[in-house]
Amino acid sequence: MTRRTVVSGIGVVAPTGVGQAAHWAATLAGECGIAPLPDADRLPITAAGRVTGFDPAEQVPNRLRVQTDRWTWMALAAGAEALADARLDPAAEPDPYALAALTSSASGGNEFGQREIQSLYSDGPRAVTAYQSIAWFYAASTGQLSIRHGLKGPCGVVVSDAAGGLDAAAQAARLIRRGTGAVLVGGTEAPLSPYALVCQNSQETVSRSGGYRPFDARACGGVPGEGGAILVLEERERARARDGVTLYAELAGTAATHDAHRPTGPAPEHRQLARAMRLAISRAGLTPAGIDVVFADGSGDPGQDAVEAAAVHEVFAGAPAQVPVTVPKTMTGRLCSGGAALDLAWAALALHHDTIPPTVNVDPFSTDHGLDLVTEPRTGAGLRAALVVARGVGGFNSAAVLRRAVA
Repeated sequence: MTRRTVVSGIGVVAPTGVGQAAHWAATLAGECGIAPLPDADRLPITAAGRVTGFDPAEQVPNRLRVQTDRWTWMALAAGAEALADARLDPAAEPDPYALAALTSSASGGNEFGQREIQSLYSDGPRAVTAYQSIAWFYAASTGQLSIRHGLKGPCGVVVSDAAGGLDAAAQAARLIRRGTGAVLVGGTEAPLSPYALVCQNSQETVSRSGGYRPFDARACGGVPGEGGAILVLEERERARARDGVTLYAELAGTAATHDAHRPTGPAPEHRQLARAMRLAISRAGLTPAGIDVVFADGSGDPGQDAVEAAAVHEVFAGAPAQVPVTVPKTMTGRLCSGGAALDLAWAALALHHDTIPPTVNVDPFSTDHGLDLVTEPRTGAGLRAALVVARGVGGFNSAAVLRRAVA
């Protein structure tokens, strides 16, 4: 029997809200979490998507907080919510090796690392804590999730920048096909410390004005943000065996390509991005006509936006109707490896609630991209399948198809 992968739990810590319910309500209201940064006049990037209302003391024990960075605190909070939402108690599982954790990371423990570097320079090497060796590490969130919940299955971390959330989900689906029961999967990031912002400032596709308007004539780059999502991906029949479990969506197909793009070079052609989209759709057993909405990467960089628009037009050229396209991350900013994970959560919630979330603060008629850009929530949309697209710095292209889950 084919082992099918479903989304059975969703946890969110994002500029749109802490917790899935708050996040979805803010999404439908079009509430934008992008705001000016404190001390913006002293920073190279002036605005970002900031998580508010998140108290790590309520989510993470003190002994663990001193060992870890903010990005891991958010992963632990989102992971706990996802498990509770899935009604999955790892402590009650007879086989801890049937459970695993896979996260994506592009940034690591920035705030912790900056603090320790400052201690090193101001007070010497003895002032640096032993936890510096693990708190900044790109696999820290995976490790802490697996330790906290006793997940002893095949754990790992994926590093492919903003495409990482989809790549981690693809790996989780492979593990489930090979026998793993359930996987905590996703990503969070906290790249808003001064040191992290200086690093991001070297990227030409980052907005310095604070505006994030993909597919808009005023597009001038992406705005960074913090947060992300953790999901429970699980073998379908295993999830159905527990009472009260919501099957949000089925992860039906994934694909990844690479265009060997150099960040300092011109925008690459759209062919490899289009290929990833076509492969994901085909592997889901669908044709482009079966896709009801595209969650676009939405770089916000004019050249990159044009590439993605060309890929969408090529893939859906034969479809009988124009496919709706949305970029709800205009409410959060681009969350590095947390972004694609949050897009997966958005797509699963969209299928579950039969509602396309909006793109905010854009004028869809200001350019000639020719996309059906969704700027208001579309309820009762008859959603059956969604395509999620993500791209990472350096040429990473990833796509995933979610289908409405049949109970």
